[in-house]
This record gives sequence, structure tokens and C-alpha cells, in this order.
Amino acid sequence: MKAKAFYIIAIIVLAIGSCQHEPLVPPGQTPDGGGPVDPDPCDPEVVYFEQEILPLIVSSCAIPGCHDPGSAEDDVILNSYQNIMNTGDIDPYDPDGSDLYEVITEDDPDKFMPPPGEYPPLSSAEINLIEEWILQGAQNLSCESACDTTNVTYSIKIEPIISAKCQGCHSGSNPQGSISLTSYSEVRNVALNGEMQDAVQYTGDATPMPYNSNQLPQCEIDLIRIWIENGAPQ
Repeated sequence: MKAKAFYIIAIIVLAIGSCQHEPLVPPGQTPDGGGPVDPDPCDPEVVYFEQEILPLIVSSCAIPGCHDPGSAEDDVILNSYQNIMNTGDIDPYDPDGSDLYEVITEDDPDKFMPPPGEYPPLSSAEINLIEEWILQGAQNLSCESACDTTNVTYSIKIEPIISAKCQGCHSGSNPQGSISLTSYSEVRNVALNGEMQDAVQYTGDATPMPYNSNQLPQCEIDLIRIWIENGAPQ
């Protein structure tokens, strides 16, 4: 009887010893705990908050004197997902029930945002993007596309970055820092004097850009660097 019991225990021990379980991985960690998991590849049918919505709202709304943390006009701060959802009063799946969407489509000039005459209005494409994001549930999604560093010209690779992430602050009658980035020649001048590369790479004495937001994705930083090193071609 004792021999039989010993035999059963030995089988159990061997079974346990041979059973290999994958370690539990905390959200946002690699299996070895070495950092964030790479974002999912970008789906053209999905509006990604981190890549498309946050830069647009920060550059157009979370600027000094408006809805940045220091100014917080009307107690609205629009510099992060949590702040945009809460103080922008976003109602997922319902653009018309979301205050942020209401003010960018408002007919009353006293309520319209950005304030007319002070900053350029959002384009219809930008408004449609925010609407589609809300219709998709206003989720905090991120993605990562392959970085194509070929044919890095202003019109093909750089202008879309500047338009989405810089012109909200650096355009209109009173651009931030008195730096306007609304044309190729204006962007080229800032690029070739070294200010742009220092700002996006967080080097030198330049103010980190985009202001009050996350650093640009590494791919976009690399594209700007390559473009400048190649003489900033149009």
C-alpha cells in the first residue's frame, strides 16, 4: 500500500514539474517585463486617437490662452485622452451629444471653436475625422505603420505632419512664438535653421514640440531629420 502511494505521488510530482505555463503579462508589458507592447498595425477603417485625434485637438485647442492646463478656459483642458473625454464631455457613439463636437460645428460665432478671427477653423476633413472617432466609440486606440523613409519631400511626407500637428498653433494672425508654418517656405526656413529638429527631438534649447503633447512618433522624427539632412526638398 505504501509503495503504491509513493508511486502515485511520484507521478504527480513529475507531471507538475513538466508543466510549463506562460507567465502572466501585465497590460502594456512584454512577457519579460521589458516595456510596452508594440501597437497594433494601423487599420484604414479605424480612427486612432493617439495618431490622429490627439495631435489634432492639441494643436488646435490645447494651446496657451485656450484649453491647455495653464489656461483651462471654461474649465476645459484638452491635452490628453482623459481630459478630452471628461472636460470635452464626449459621449461615445453620439457626436451630437458631445460638447467638443458641438462647438466645432456651431453656427453661433460666439460659441464656435476655435474662436473665429484668432485661429483658423478646423477643416471639414478634420471635423469629419473627430465625428467618425466619436461614432466608433471615442476609444483610446493606437497603431503603428511601417515607416517608409523613401522619397522624403515636403509635399509627400512632411506637409501632412506639419498640417496635423503644428499648424493649429503656428498659423493664423497670431501664431505661437511668432512662428508661422503655413507654407513650404516658412517651414523650410525653420527647418534649416535647426529649430525644428531640436524641437521635435527634445534637444538643445528649443521648446519641445508639439507643445503640451506627446513627442512625435519616432518615424515622424526620422522623416523630419532625413528631410532636413537632404536640404528640405519641396
